Formats: sequence, C-alpha cells, structure tokens
Amino acid sequence: MRRPPFFYGWIVLAGGFAIMLLGYAMRNTFSVFYPVIVSDFGWTRGGTALMYSVTLLAYGLFSPVAGRLADRFHPKYVLATGGLVVGGGIALCSVANSVWFFYIIYGILVAIGLSLIGLTPLISVLSHWFGSKRGGMLFGLLGAGFGISLVSAPLFQWLISDYGWRMAYVQIGLAAIVLIVPISLFLMRRSPQQQALVDSDEKAQQPDAISADHDRHTHQWTIREALRTRSFRLFLAIGFCNMGFSQQVTIAHQVYLLQDIGHDPMTAASMFSVYGVAFAAGNVSSLLSDRLGRVPFFVAGCLVTTSSILLLRIPPDPGSSLIPFLFAACAGWGLGVSPPTCFAAVADRFHGRNYGAIHGTMILVISIGGALGPWLGGVLHDITGSYHTAFLLVQAALVTAVVLMLFATRPSAMPRDSRQPPG
Repeated sequence: MRRPPFFYGWIVLAGGFAIMLLGYAMRNTFSVFYPVIVSDFGWTRGGTALMYSVTLLAYGLFSPVAGRLADRFHPKYVLATGGLVVGGGIALCSVANSVWFFYIIYGILVAIGLSLIGLTPLISVLSHWFGSKRGGMLFGLLGAGFGISLVSAPLFQWLISDYGWRMAYVQIGLAAIVLIVPISLFLMRRSPQQQALVDSDEKAQQPDAISADHDRHTHQWTIREALRTRSFRLFLAIGFCNMGFSQQVTIAHQVYLLQDIGHDPMTAASMFSVYGVAFAAGNVSSLLSDRLGRVPFFVAGCLVTTSSILLLRIPPDPGSSLIPFLFAACAGWGLGVSPPTCFAAVADRFHGRNYGAIHGTMILVISIGGALGPWLGGVLHDITGSYHTAFLLVQAALVTAVVLMLFATRPSAMPRDSRQPPG
C-alpha cells in the first residue's frame, strides 16, 4: 500500500477542532440568551438556569453511548448526525413559549446532538491516530476549540440585538448544520489501524499512530475494570468538582453577573469572549504537561482560578472593565488548563480500545456536577440577591479537586498494567 504524502491525522485533528468549536458554541449560547429570556418571560434565574443544567446532565448521560458509537461505527456518520441534531435543536428553540419546551429541546435534544460531536467521540477517533503519548496535545487542542467557541458571545449578542432572540436562534442553528455536517463527512476518517481492526486483522503501516502490536501488548482496560480502581474513582470526583461544578457555574452566570454590576450586555458578552480566549490559552498551555507533568499544571489552574474569584469581592466600578477583564483572563486560563491535563492523566492510565466508553463515563460524572452548578447558582442568587455564595462554593470545589489530584496520582493509587504518566 502506498503511503499518503502527509500524515492524514493532522487533517482529522483540524476537523475535530472545528467541530468542537462549532458544537460547543451551540451549547454556550445559553450564557448570552439567559438574561434576555429571563427578561422576556419573567422567569426566575434558578428555573431558567435549570434548562442549562438539564442539557449538561443529558449530555453526560448520553456520552458513554456516543463513545461506544464512535468506537464501533464510522466516525463521519456519527458526527454528521450530531451536527444535524444539535443545529436543528437550536433552531427549534426559536418557537419556544414555555420553560418546558426549553427543557425538552435545548435541554435534551441539543444535548444528544452535542454528545455525538463532543469530546468523547472526537478523542476516541483521534486517539487511534496519535496514541496516548500525545494525550496532552489532543486534549489541549480540542479543548482550545471549546474555549474559542466562547468568543462567539459578541456575535450572538449582536444577532439578538439586531434580529431578536428568536431569529438569532434560527440563524445560529442553521449555520451549525451548514458547517458541521460537511466537515464531518469530508474530513473525518478512521485511522489505518482502527480501519484494520474493523475490516481485518491486517496491520497498517503508519509511524505516527498506535501500532496494532502495541495495542495487543498493552492491557485493554474496560470501564468495569477502571471503576474498580481507586485512581479512576478519584478522577471521577475531580471531574465533578473542577470540570463539572466549577466550570459550569462560571460559564452559565458570568454574563449575568457582569450585567448585575452595571455593565451593558455587549460589554458583558465581550468579557465572556476574553474568558474564552484565556480558556483556549490554558488548553494550549496544557500541551507542556506531556513533558513537564500533569499534576503541576492541574494544581496551578485550580489555584489561579480560586485566586481570581477574590477579584469579585472588590467593590464594582461599572465605568471600568479592568476587574472583569482580570477575572475573565485568570479564571479562563485556570479553568482552561485543568481539564486537558486531567483527561490526559486518565488517558495515560486507562488508554485502549475501550477508551471511548471510559471517557464517556467520566463525562457523565462531570455533567452531573455541571448540572448541579448552574441551577444551584441561580437558586442561590434568587435567595441571596448575589452570586457571592455560589462562587464561594466554586472556590471550595477547586481546592477539593487539588487535594484529590494529589491522592489520585500517588503511586499507591496507580492501577496495575497502566502506562506511567509524565508526572
């Protein structure tokens, strides 16, 4: 077989990055639409934020299924289907007249579509192209797609201001379908090794990918085996605290918080974009964890975010954007660097042919924490009139995640037959 003139895995990675950016931009529409929907319908913040919590929970519940589908079927069809569902769901939000409609369409339908184009199926595909030794790179670059998706906030705010929130939903949903489906169908492919496992036992010769021999000589973890290890259970708790509760409280309520202290909607959306850029920078920074170790980057991210929340205690000055900018930049970097390093640490230990299901299970637990966060943040604001208590809980969750990471990576917690991480 003649080798291609270049390593096609880079094309698959670029396609995965684009799908991440576009797909998660659909879910992150909530932060910009949240204030206008509360204002238009007169609903409580807690009740409205629950629709975001529902989509996070549904996303997590379906992620293990999405991981198995990506392991079993051709990724381009799984991803294209997800693009149709998530874009169609966002467009259907334009006809919503009740909170229950949002719960069903945005909360469940959009979540199912996003799970099919989310991190779990993408990393399942890309791990066959690049292997676990480049886990930091894969999670970092794909995570950067999530971060850059937040930069779409000013565009969404402009569409709402000029066309109204209903027409904005239609335009955003149709754009997602037009972009995600072709990228999925024309760019995303199985690796030569994965194709060989599907079609035959024949080896494919690709120097930058995992070899079939290497897979046969590495313990192939199942989700049941992983759950029996203390290390994986601790990683699940870390995901709940950091990528779940803390990250989603910050994403869901940040725009509303800035409007509460006197900033106009466009300024608040722009600061959310700063958060997104910083989040992507944190994701890219995590690439260094492949050489310098997972733990130092994860701990630094948690502590930087915890410190940035203290800036919110400074009396607000609506005429100055300095404090919101510093908070968005520091919290974005800290919450951006943590997930890729944690996911890569899990992949270091539990990578294999069943990794899609293992990663999907972790996403499920993360989504439970993520579902709790936005709803609880809204309820606490309804009760207290501020977000101080909600963000105090975020700080506590981040400190807890640091402690758990130190225990999860101790030699005594390491599962047998796992590959040792770089740090």
